[in-house]
Amino acid sequence: MYGLVNQGLEDYVRQQFGDANWAAILARAGIDLDMFIAMESYPDEVTGRLIGAGSELLGMGPESLLEGFGEHWILYTAQAGYGDMLAMFGSTLQEFLVNLDNLHSHVTLTFPALRPPSFSVEQGDTAEEIHVHYRSSRHGLAPFVIGLLRGLGKRFGQDLTIEHLQAAQEQSPVHEVFRVICAQPPPDAPCTSRS
Repeated sequence: MYGLVNQGLEDYVRQQFGDANWAAILARAGIDLDMFIAMESYPDEVTGRLIGAGSELLGMGPESLLEGFGEHWILYTAQAGYGDMLAMFGSTLQEFLVNLDNLHSHVTLTFPALRPPSFSVEQGDTAEEIHVHYRSSRHGLAPFVIGLLRGLGKRFGQDLTIEHLQAAQEQSPVHEVFRVICAQPPPDAPCTSRS
């Protein structure tokens, strides 16, 4: 993963748990770096070690840590200079999710070694419900996606209920499905497209 991801994790831990805990996580993970370089590619295993060490030191499951980080990621990338680009790819939650693959294609111009996941969206059983399909070459990131969806809900001013409908089997790419329900979306920012 690119250093930007590890920078985002660092920012999340420092903000939520303090600088000392981040230093302890680096030490426990056996990572002797003063900083991650945003545009440099690091082995996925480095991020995995950080999550594992964070889970142990903070006394929380790796799923909870990943979910919190996923929610923080949306805010972090907007503050790290990508806010205008995020705004270009949708003014509603559904529109943004439909355009996520286009966003990732755009990002690969800057990060050529990026192996982004793929997202697709289908209408659910009600006007307030969508199903988000997530496919990735990386296993174990469903909690991150749940956090990501929560962060997008905040970005679009919507209270979301998220249910993990389908867990990936031992397949590649991973395929996960999430039911996303908008609870009372504001009239100017509908969760789903109105026909």
